[in-house]
Amino acid sequence: MEISYKLKSKSDRRSEPFKPTSTLSFGQLRTDHMFLLNYEDSKWQNARIVPYSDIPVSPGAIAIHYGQALFEGAKAFMHEDGEIYSFRIDKNAKRLNVSAEILCMPQLDEELQIKAIHALIDVDRLWFPLQEGASLYIRPFMFATEDSLGVHPSSKYIFAVILSPSGPYYPAGFTKPIKLLITKKFHRAVSGGTGAAKAAGNYAASLRAGEFAKKFGASQVLYLDSENKYIEEAGAMNHFHIEKDGTVVIPEFTDTILRSITSESILELQNVLGLKVVQRRVLLDEFVEKIKSGEIIEAGGFGTAAVISPVGEYIFEDGSSITVGDGKVGKYTKKIYEYYTGIQNGKIKAPDGWLKKVERINKD
Repeated sequence: MEISYKLKSKSDRRSEPFKPTSTLSFGQLRTDHMFLLNYEDSKWQNARIVPYSDIPVSPGAIAIHYGQALFEGAKAFMHEDGEIYSFRIDKNAKRLNVSAEILCMPQLDEELQIKAIHALIDVDRLWFPLQEGASLYIRPFMFATEDSLGVHPSSKYIFAVILSPSGPYYPAGFTKPIKLLITKKFHRAVSGGTGAAKAAGNYAASLRAGEFAKKFGASQVLYLDSENKYIEEAGAMNHFHIEKDGTVVIPEFTDTILRSITSESILELQNVLGLKVVQRRVLLDEFVEKIKSGEIIEAGGFGTAAVISPVGEYIFEDGSSITVGDGKVGKYTKKIYEYYTGIQNGKIKAPDGWLKKVERINKD
């Protein structure tokens, strides 16, 4: 499918490299353009890059009333050669289709997704922030547009991609561990639902839990399964812990846990990292006892936005808390973070296919 270009005039769009004068916030800025693609008459059509603007939708759009909407999150990085490379974008394209199947939405060719993302980055490449630790955050998303108040899958959709020049997800950065609240009050998902999809509704449902966590000085809730026995994931990331022998443990993927591309990547990198990375179900009581006994020495979260979020303390609703290790970023967590971001930034050789160069093919 060919992509049409209707770009801003050269005088109205960025003409010089973006050099921020202060550390960027995460996800707040937008570039000059966006990609749009419509699904109508049982097919995808009208692929186009246009100026970033509001997208008109009907007040009766199914996405608004029944939540038929999904999204992805990926990143692109500038290397020392001055070129921009997307990171594991094929994994995002595959996961988008997994989410689409769960939400009864149409599949979208993975190569077309990648083509669209790269074309948009190419057009707005001058928006890449020339700042240490920055990236170009990529947000593909799809939502139902059919005007209908009947509860059924939509017959019309829009797939879109927008870009956000971003700094770190957590303003304090990697060096300051966060706190997580362990509570039995909230649950992210139950088996047979949409927990394995990157569905917009899952994140809407997490907001109340997130606000509750803030009351305890925590960044997010650490979710448990519906029976409050096993650890699942945090609000915006997969969970992990590291035992004193260096074993990295990630809760096994179920239909109530989103498959983090970062988690999957760490599993694939375990040999070069020299670490054993395993997946298994993690009992809450056992997890707490192992932190107290010193068997668990580090913990945190894996996710695209923050990459790795070290956790220094777990808080409980009764006001008590437990500290992981010495409460600081541990040596294994630091090793994983430095190696992983080294790959992203081109300082460490990436496994084949992980990085894709954004070719210079833009059209005026």
